[in-house]
Amino acid sequence: MLEVKGLMKSYASIPAIQGVTFSLQPGEVLGCIGPNGSGKSTTVKMLTGLLEPTRGEIIFRGANIRNNLVNYRKNLGYAPEEANLYPYLTGWEYLEMVGILRGMDDARMRKKLEDLLQLFSLHAHRNSVMAAYSKGMRQRILLIASMMDNPDILILDEPLSGLDVTSVLIFKNLVKYLAQHGRALFYCSHVLEIVERVCSHLLILRQGQVIACGPMAEMERQNRLGVGSLENTFSNLVEDVDTEKIARNIVDVISAA
Repeated sequence: MLEVKGLMKSYASIPAIQGVTFSLQPGEVLGCIGPNGSGKSTTVKMLTGLLEPTRGEIIFRGANIRNNLVNYRKNLGYAPEEANLYPYLTGWEYLEMVGILRGMDDARMRKKLEDLLQLFSLHAHRNSVMAAYSKGMRQRILLIASMMDNPDILILDEPLSGLDVTSVLIFKNLVKYLAQHGRALFYCSHVLEIVERVCSHLLILRQGQVIACGPMAEMERQNRLGVGSLENTFSNLVEDVDTEKIARNIVDVISAA
């Protein structure tokens, strides 16, 4: 469904990502992980069409997305990391605006909003301005907005930020059922435990380059060979630091008289 070929993005001749290549098929959940500055945010912005690649291409159903961004975005749902919403709109007004921009039929849109706001425990607050919403409530509005028009591809950038335990549990199951219904999901996160549980495939970036990409089952095979959990795999591949030693040193410093 989605193929990324040799993607490169430079800022003032300084490369942010170089030669990033991967594919995403219906029913797959591709987890994207990497340290800060690895190129995750740049990759997400190019996948959504917000940034144009310096080189390379993103192919959706056989065509470069730059040839028809409007058509591509009709098939795309996006929940950004930062919940930069219009604070003086109500939750209902914001979602209604999204539905209108996406060209949704009015009756269908209203029915979906009623149902989704109930399921995300926001119906009672639908007429409150979002300036009064908690971070978790704003995040749930973003999730509803990303999927209300039933997109084929979902790009989720740190979607659990601010969510309570119940919402996180719902989200884990939601990802599973979306994949079962043929949706393709690109899931960007720092929470390795969640990535390990919900993703079928893994993309690891470091300094703007792909250092590992493939089915999560490959990671599980590595585990049986003694590499350990995804957390240990990530540390071995990406971080050239002794995280346990640093943690001990921090405790020593704060405990010093």
